[in-house]
Amino acid sequence: MTQQFSFELKATDGKARTGVIQTPRGEVRTPAFMPVGTAATVKAMMPESVRATGADILLGNTYHLMLRPTAERIDRLGGLHKFMNWERPILTDSGGFQVMSLAGLRKLTEKGVTFKSHIDGSKHELTPERSMEIQRLLGSDIVMCFDECPALPADRERIAESMRLSMRWAERSREAFGDRPGHALFGIMQGGLESDLREESAEALKSIGFEGYAVGGLAVGEGQEAMFSCLDYAPGFLPEDKPRYLMGVGKPDDIVGAVARGIDMMDCVLPSRSGRTGQVFTRRGVVNIKNARHADDPRPLDEACSCPACSNYSRAYLHHVFRANEMISGMLLTWHNLHYFQEIMQGMRDAIAAGTFDSWRSDFHAQREQGDIEPI
Repeated sequence: MTQQFSFELKATDGKARTGVIQTPRGEVRTPAFMPVGTAATVKAMMPESVRATGADILLGNTYHLMLRPTAERIDRLGGLHKFMNWERPILTDSGGFQVMSLAGLRKLTEKGVTFKSHIDGSKHELTPERSMEIQRLLGSDIVMCFDECPALPADRERIAESMRLSMRWAERSREAFGDRPGHALFGIMQGGLESDLREESAEALKSIGFEGYAVGGLAVGEGQEAMFSCLDYAPGFLPEDKPRYLMGVGKPDDIVGAVARGIDMMDCVLPSRSGRTGQVFTRRGVVNIKNARHADDPRPLDEACSCPACSNYSRAYLHHVFRANEMISGMLLTWHNLHYFQEIMQGMRDAIAAGTFDSWRSDFHAQREQGDIEPI
């Protein structure tokens, strides 16, 4: 695999962008939603089923994979792509967010973070260098810098201190990543909701130089309004000719709003997690399949959807298997959610290319405001 990593911007419509990321393992059409395969699997889905929804790329989780089954074992078995039977591109996060979520189980220093495993209490150390090593062993196509992500709200001094530490770690990550043709390293902008700190972070990252850039430190408790206010300016601090990745987002409304503000890539556990808990996303809003109103309903979840759940099964059946705790419930509802998210992405790509994104976006919101189909 000698092809280089590259990004081509195909069209813009306002701040919204569509393009193609080229990797040795295939192309990623942007805007792109990345299903999350935390432990080398998108829960309740076979890899070929995930691909059938329209996904070009998956996300793997450094923290979870380093603990179990370990990056070294995955490397010995041929790398993450072979291990999980997904030969298309994979992005791995750095492990920073999960480690920072451990609260009392971690200790932060300039060097990195020491923490206790949530699985067995064993002690581990994660540094920029170790994070790069783990992601190299996994063999991911897109690697994320190791950073610290403070939860919001936080005071300005704490956010500034954390951001500058992350920028020092970004420089160490870049050095440790080395020369890996065909693989890409993304820097992560931090700075909370402070525009000057966001700009300072972006300038630091640009001076180091990365193949792509992420907007980190959002979707951590600040709410949609505050997130959108930050996204009104933050992507503009980043290079136009590189992909922009918003980490950990999100709900359909969040995704559309982020793309409208210049974001190219997103990931979230929401469609798969919600599928396992009976929450279904449709073009007319959220459906809770557990509700008794669906018990005798012969109609599909969404009559305009072509996924297996909507093509072959009624709401009554989906309600039954969910209430009966049958495994097929999580499989079908997750498939539908992932299919719907990818439909949104394709709709936005087409609309941006055609110069009709504002109209598409208005229709998207108008449909969702109508609410679910009327009970029979």
